[in-house]
Amino acid sequence: MKEAFALFRRDVMLAWREGGTIGTALGFYLVVVAITPLGLGPDLNLLSRIAPGVLWVALLLASLLSADRIFHNDYEDGALDVLATGPLPLELVAAVKSLAHWVTTGIPLALLAPILGLLLNLPIESFPLLVLSMLAGTPAVSFVAGIGASLTLGLRRSGVLLALLVLPLYVPVLIFGVACVSAASVGPASPWPPFLILCAISLASIVLAPIAAAAALRNAMR
Repeated sequence: MKEAFALFRRDVMLAWREGGTIGTALGFYLVVVAITPLGLGPDLNLLSRIAPGVLWVALLLASLLSADRIFHNDYEDGALDVLATGPLPLELVAAVKSLAHWVTTGIPLALLAPILGLLLNLPIESFPLLVLSMLAGTPAVSFVAGIGASLTLGLRRSGVLLALLVLPLYVPVLIFGVACVSAASVGPASPWPPFLILCAISLASIVLAPIAAAAALRNAMR
């Protein structure tokens, strides 16, 4: 476990030290949400209704901006080959690096969401569940992104291919994330069933995604 924690700490520190990728994701999230009211007009009721969908779609797209960096740098400098021959199973390496992506990208995006919700006239009473649903759903976003990043490793224009591979897999997270926030903001349904489904999707992704990512990494390093 010491090796896994050291790898996690290294990835988190590198992400925060570089800063550009995280700043780009947060900036993209802010810009997409900020320009939405300009395109739709000043109808506050309309903005309030579509706010959950806009916030979730923008979060998914923003998280993709840094998804290809999960394994790319280590693949380019040869560190991934060292990790593959080290004491950690490749499945655990993939899981730790996906977890680091969630901590450095998913959590900041989720915490920024309530501030951006004000721009879309989202009811303040729904902010706690907005953050909770995003914290519950973004682990699936990062771990599924790890699968896409491993499948496109070493390919040209991998970012575009990564988006085409991963975005369809984000649909369940999007559906239940929007349903959870919409139920909290406009009702009348309970937000907890979609929230629990989000948690189940994330748990399944945490278990299964590293296995698929490790298989793709082994194929890429042959």
